[in-house]
Amino acid sequence: MAAVLVIVVAGFAVAGIALHASHAASAASATGAADSAERPAVAVQTVRVQRAVIAQPVHGYGIVAASASSLTTVNLPYVARIVQMRVQAGQRVTRGTPLFVVQADPAAVLAATQAKSAVTLAQGELARTQSLLDQGLATQSQLAAARKADDDAREALAAQNQSGVASGNKVVAAPRDGVVLQVSAAQGDQVQAGAAILQLANDGSGNRDARGSDPNRGSNSRTSAFIAAVNTRPNVMLGVEPSDAAAIHPGDTVTLHGLSTSLAKAAIEGRVVLVGAAIDPQSQLVDIGALVPSGQSAFMPGTRVSADIATRSGTHWVVPRAAVLTDDHGAYVFQITPQHSARRVAVTIQVENGDRYGVDGPLDAVQELVVSGNYELQDGMAVQTGAGAAR
Repeated sequence: MAAVLVIVVAGFAVAGIALHASHAASAASATGAADSAERPAVAVQTVRVQRAVIAQPVHGYGIVAASASSLTTVNLPYVARIVQMRVQAGQRVTRGTPLFVVQADPAAVLAATQAKSAVTLAQGELARTQSLLDQGLATQSQLAAARKADDDAREALAAQNQSGVASGNKVVAAPRDGVVLQVSAAQGDQVQAGAAILQLANDGSGNRDARGSDPNRGSNSRTSAFIAAVNTRPNVMLGVEPSDAAAIHPGDTVTLHGLSTSLAKAAIEGRVVLVGAAIDPQSQLVDIGALVPSGQSAFMPGTRVSADIATRSGTHWVVPRAAVLTDDHGAYVFQITPQHSARRVAVTIQVENGDRYGVDGPLDAVQELVVSGNYELQDGMAVQTGAGAAR
């Protein structure tokens, strides 16, 4: 009987302890809820987030029409005298525009005339030798010699015709569109064969636009889109840091800005057509050639410019730099859920462009992105949104 009494007393004691613990837990839960209710929401500013094309700019400096490959030297393969100069330095010309009038040296004209006479004589000698052979009065060796003489005379005449030597005055026209960069001869001068008379600089106005239709401009699309411009020559040469050159490819967009006060707000767009494979020993930079259609712009040949080359172009989430934070786990941003709480999202930075980043990650286009006050946030924390910054 005493044992039963002890067991009953012990049961009541255990029940009392359990009831006390339950009351304690309820009190703690109520206290936590009260604290949570009293905790103020963090005030933040947000913007909308969207996917768009973004590129990482590489900066360079250079000069318009400074590439040797963009220059065309106009000369003559024979001695001649400049009868009339019809253009001057700085003048823009189109293909076929008369540049100057020349008169070939009498010796050059005589050589052309003699070449024609030599062909006539060789043809007659060949015909006569063939007739003698038919009559048995000449040998095959003599006929072969006559044929060789005829071939030699024809080749000499073709060379004279190719040089364009003619009696009287001859008008020399521009071989392509461009700007007369330099005039090396004056009216009345006698120029030697091969001597430079003037130089034409390519201003890019006569070349096709090689822009691709793919906004991502990946390597394959860039190659196919730029195939039309592979034979073009650059009219702008830029210098970039060797560490940046590896990111630049033919077809990348180039935006030129003038360095002078008058061109400080001017800009013109073109494409990369040449990426240097060596470091210039003087500037210690890598040469980048660009084709810019500057024909109707203020960027005349000789203009010194700065340039932004768009590299690593692609479609990413475009976010303000202030929205991205980093810690031991990497880069992350905060978005606002419909319940007005902060949601931490891990991101990977792919492109840096001024005050913007191009990032990849599981962002939600519907949820706002926190750009101010994010340093105070933790995942799941209540927030109060304010006026957002500009997108």
